[in-house]
Amino acid sequence: MSATENTRPLLSAEGLTKNFVVGKTIWPGSGRILQAVEEISLDVYPGETLGLVGESGSGKSTLGRCLTRLYDITAGRLTFDGQDISKAEKRALMPVRRKVQMIFQDPSSSLNPRRKVRDMLEEVLKVHAIRSGVAIDNRLAELMEIVGLRREYLDRYPHEFSGGQRQRIGIARALAVEPALIVADEPVSALDVSVQAQIVNLFADLRQRLNLTYVFIAHDLAVVRQVSSRVAVMYLGSIVEIGETDALYGAPHHPYTQALLSAVPQPHNRGKRGRILLDGEIPSPLNPPRGCKFSTRCPYAKPLCHEVRPPLTAETGGHSVACHFPLA
Repeated sequence: MSATENTRPLLSAEGLTKNFVVGKTIWPGSGRILQAVEEISLDVYPGETLGLVGESGSGKSTLGRCLTRLYDITAGRLTFDGQDISKAEKRALMPVRRKVQMIFQDPSSSLNPRRKVRDMLEEVLKVHAIRSGVAIDNRLAELMEIVGLRREYLDRYPHEFSGGQRQRIGIARALAVEPALIVADEPVSALDVSVQAQIVNLFADLRQRLNLTYVFIAHDLAVVRQVSSRVAVMYLGSIVEIGETDALYGAPHHPYTQALLSAVPQPHNRGKRGRILLDGEIPSPLNPPRGCKFSTRCPYAKPLCHEVRPPLTAETGGHSVACHFPLA
């Protein structure tokens, strides 16, 4: 039995869908529907780190922005701590904003280059009325200490920091409102490898220290394995497999997951798992395959796969897979 089965989810999505209209003109009815995220259902439990992986264009970042309600949801239901926030307006979302924060991929573009670190962090505290007066200065100093930066850095501008330091500032800004859940969208992909390890370790330390819950979005499966307790694999806007990290990495049930994992360097297991090369490119979300979305690239596809889309079916141990013929 999974450790999460008897715990109420902190965040829950049911049939979550996000569409965009592309090629729209002034003429009524113009444009085509791009379904970036299609009927995704998942739960995020208190204290866990749910890793979200997949190729570029799979919908990971869009899903992350839907989970934080930075994007409005086209269809489906999203609940946070038991509260339905699917269609909540700005005023109703304010208390939720405090509890659900997002960290972005590029720290350079997510920080205002014209404002000092002090001003950016102070604004967050004032908007949410978290601190006032001297308590603000004390909180700012505490935030810098938490993310491993010096207090005097508060009076510097973003361009005066390295990429890793800017990402620490982004983390401090997210932590300022004392959130329960953080959605981290590719938080280390823009950093050097040596700095990546430092930031990943910081995330792990903060989870223990502040009792945080993460949705960790990344394309680097080695990083995801290091930080995640469960992993969800996305392909063309859908989740094709989800399960406990060790179980999913040790015995993937979906051919797409198997192909992704085969590309991860394994110096101690050389030769045990050969590289699986997928034919073709990921299909356009404007024109997805009729049946299984992966059927056009799957080496095991059968006629049924091209006609019927498989549902995400729960298996033993909290493992779920969307495949007509899952791997043993």
